Amino acid sequence: MTTTERTAASFFLPSDEPLGLITADGTLAPDPALPMPADDVLLRLYSAMVSGRRFDTQATALTKQGRLAVYPSARGQEAGEIGSILALRPQDWLFPTYRDSMAVVARGVDPVEVLTLLRGDWHCGYDPNRTHVAPQCTPLATNTLHAVGFGHAAKLKGEDTVALVLLGDGATSEGDTHEALNFAAVWKSPVLFLVQNNGYAISVPLAKQTAAPSLAYKGVGYGMPSVLVDGNDAAAVHAVVEQAVARASAGEGPTLIEAVTYRVESHTNADDATRYRDRAEVEAWLTRDPIARLERHLVDRGLLDDAAREEIAARAEAEAAALRERMNVDTVLDPAELFRHVYAEPTAALRSQAENLSAEIASGDDE
Repeated sequence: MTTTERTAASFFLPSDEPLGLITADGTLAPDPALPMPADDVLLRLYSAMVSGRRFDTQATALTKQGRLAVYPSARGQEAGEIGSILALRPQDWLFPTYRDSMAVVARGVDPVEVLTLLRGDWHCGYDPNRTHVAPQCTPLATNTLHAVGFGHAAKLKGEDTVALVLLGDGATSEGDTHEALNFAAVWKSPVLFLVQNNGYAISVPLAKQTAAPSLAYKGVGYGMPSVLVDGNDAAAVHAVVEQAVARASAGEGPTLIEAVTYRVESHTNADDATRYRDRAEVEAWLTRDPIARLERHLVDRGLLDDAAREEIAARAEAEAAALRERMNVDTVLDPAELFRHVYAEPTAALRSQAENLSAEIASGDDE
């Protein structure tokens, strides 16, 4: 391999260790590869993560109360969820998964509209065109292809729009991810693939999914730059995503980012995580808590005092109370909605089915 070839190859390789800017104890650890976000951005990250966690715990409680059918918690992943969202521009789009409700709310979507999917009312309770947020994806990795298709279309139309697709480590084992990465690289689509490696695909640990040194290395084979970042460092995640957005916007193509983090709670409320992981493992990761890390850093630098911290916590609590109140109201569902939004112009068969259902309901015959 020539020097030129080695230099070209190294461009795509991730670092040996995850990039970071703030250590687990809140100490600043500058990295020449990453610009430190401005102080006001750090404060926004902290405030949004506090609100995000409170939303997450409230949604978990609503599930236990029967208000949601299921809820996949993202506790412990706040830095990846919020750090990436706050790095997007207004015109950019988010392609989330079922675990990314926190990210969708941080993007500005009404939390009640977000939870309609998990309550079972609608597949998507918000307007994607208005919010620039695609429907939350339940099947693993299908959103990767949606994001690439969207990004490619935006490029063909000459629009300055970047698509951020969120996926977990388990989704990287799906064929859809392979196809998405390949097409994105070939087409130089403006797409960012943020893999939140939280350690488990339900109960399957990463070591049983891949023999690669890290998931970031998967980008190398497709010819796209890959980045390995500390997924519990909100400042680092924000910096990495912001750089990738700039690259994609400049026409330089996609980036694969692996954010190393941890899923503190079970896969969902239907999962028993004690069957496949030790409590000691969870406790070890709790010492790397993303919110506590950034809070210590801000306090040490005099950017966050007790009054500001209490105000942020109170605001998050008020948001949770409003969500709880609104979710505790029974929804009135219209069966006719089953037939709306299927086609721009309903087919004859669809109209017939709608008429039959309406007549059946009117007659009171539910057999």
